[in-house]
Amino acid sequence: MSILVKIADLDLSDKTVLIREDYNVPMKNFEITDNTRITATLPTLKHVINAGAKLILVSHLGRPEEGKYDEIFSLAPVAKLLSSQLGFEVPLIKNWIDGIDMSNYQVVLCENVRFEKGEIDNDEELSRKMAQLCQIYVNDAFATAHRAQASTHGIAKYAAISAAGPLLISELKALTKALRKPAKPIVAIIGGAKVSTKLTIIKKLLEKIDTLILGGGIVNTFLNAASYEIGKS
Repeated sequence: MSILVKIADLDLSDKTVLIREDYNVPMKNFEITDNTRITATLPTLKHVINAGAKLILVSHLGRPEEGKYDEIFSLAPVAKLLSSQLGFEVPLIKNWIDGIDMSNYQVVLCENVRFEKGEIDNDEELSRKMAQLCQIYVNDAFATAHRAQASTHGIAKYAAISAAGPLLISELKALTKALRKPAKPIVAIIGGAKVSTKLTIIKKLLEKIDTLILGGGIVNTFLNAASYEIGKS
């Protein structure tokens, strides 16, 4: 953990800080149904603001067709909620990759990063452009940290300073403790939709745990393998 540069250790005054957050929140009819992930980031946002920095927020939402705008996956509801919770306007910037005019704002939220062609493929040019937007890059999105994408991986190569946010560090500490010094017996719960992205983790966990509980969409894969009827699931 000591090798990670922490945002708390950096001088943020008069800097432009880009934070990769995880605002991939559930919505219904363009209304956020669970804002837990957003409210969890507020202490970090306020720390950066109080330190006198300009703040650029980047996140994905869902799985839109890359390179194309789709209102269903817009982060507009997130910008609205952030504005309410921070007490000032946090504008949603649609065309942001080639530069952002922040002269009238201290905090901006960029539109869904997956609308940008090359995000998922970790495109070098896109990564460079993201890095040029800031002086400090911070990854505070644990749920996407394993993905080698432009906003989670490529940008860190080109940013002048790259750091880990408190949410990411907290998750890493908890994971390290669970894997290195777990209290017996160990029960692991794994959910989600895609088995293919979790097979390696499951195999590694089976070497260390006593019980594995599966939930979510991945259960259907195992039920199907066991000859259960799962319909169109």
